[in-house]
Amino acid sequence: MFYKRYQDLSEDIKNNLYKLPNVDLVVGIPRSGMIPAYIISFLLNIPVCSLDEFIDGSWNSKHTHRVLNKKEVSNILILDDSCSSGRAMKEARNKLKNFEKEYHLYFWACYMLPGAESNCDGYFELLTNPRMFQWNYLNHPEIEGACFDIDGVLCYDPKPEENDDGEKYRHFILNAKPLFIPKYKIKALVTSRLEKYRKETEKWLKTNGVQYENLYMLDLPNQAERIRQNAHAKFKAKIYKQLDSPIFYESESNQAQEIFDLTGKPVFCVGNDTLIQSKEQSSNQVQVQVLPPQKEYKCRIRLFGITLFSKRKKGDKRIYRVLGIKFVLHKKNEKM
Repeated sequence: MFYKRYQDLSEDIKNNLYKLPNVDLVVGIPRSGMIPAYIISFLLNIPVCSLDEFIDGSWNSKHTHRVLNKKEVSNILILDDSCSSGRAMKEARNKLKNFEKEYHLYFWACYMLPGAESNCDGYFELLTNPRMFQWNYLNHPEIEGACFDIDGVLCYDPKPEENDDGEKYRHFILNAKPLFIPKYKIKALVTSRLEKYRKETEKWLKTNGVQYENLYMLDLPNQAERIRQNAHAKFKAKIYKQLDSPIFYESESNQAQEIFDLTGKPVFCVGNDTLIQSKEQSSNQVQVQVLPPQKEYKCRIRLFGITLFSKRKKGDKRIYRVLGIKFVLHKKNEKM
């Protein structure tokens, strides 16, 4: 997956700034387009405003350091962070139809999906899917299939005095301050909270409008046993590996790294906005696909309490027993 940070965006703009036509004003398409619009505004030392501000005419009053005469503005850059389907650009063009006679409008995107170039007048770089940006990875449709931790992601982590594995912790779960509530339905919530707190956790999720398909919790008797087994990341990795989710959102950096090490699948560390993935995954050379675990099939024929024949499939091998004699057949590996 291609992942662009704020730093990457700034560097990509600087390296490609020469491609831009001469413009007098930068108009950002809200919300994501405002971020590169401000960067270009600073680099070129020209005014910037949002699309709505430009349409309603309030853009000129926003720049008290330099009040522009509208006659000074003729070339205007209409900018978004990326362009795939072209929907946002088409909407912007429709809104600005009445301004085309008065101004020369240039519709640009920082990142363009190959094949969608006709939707804009220009772009800085081609960027294929899947892709995410630091400024929108928590509001990306991709999260519908993702796994999410709870503490440190959906809500703030408990303070040490709240984490007593008792009534104080139960009070924390019921009253935790929301940190991020997704607008999409999440495939799976995977938390190292103990199973005994499921009722309180489900109540908080419902109260705060968190939509999800499944909630996986750690089935251990107490906090001490969880610490003894060091089960936090191991449990999350186990569930993540079994599911076909493309990404895991974790708040703690060490756990995020361990989850990746155990699964080989991408992990977002929400605590520092870092995407942990392999070099092949970062360049979109491979797509991570995890097949569901194979079921075990059993067949047994008995007569008067004696097993005459049994058959069992386990992983890539078949196990047969005929009158107590064991036969194991392994699946032949295909050459790649």
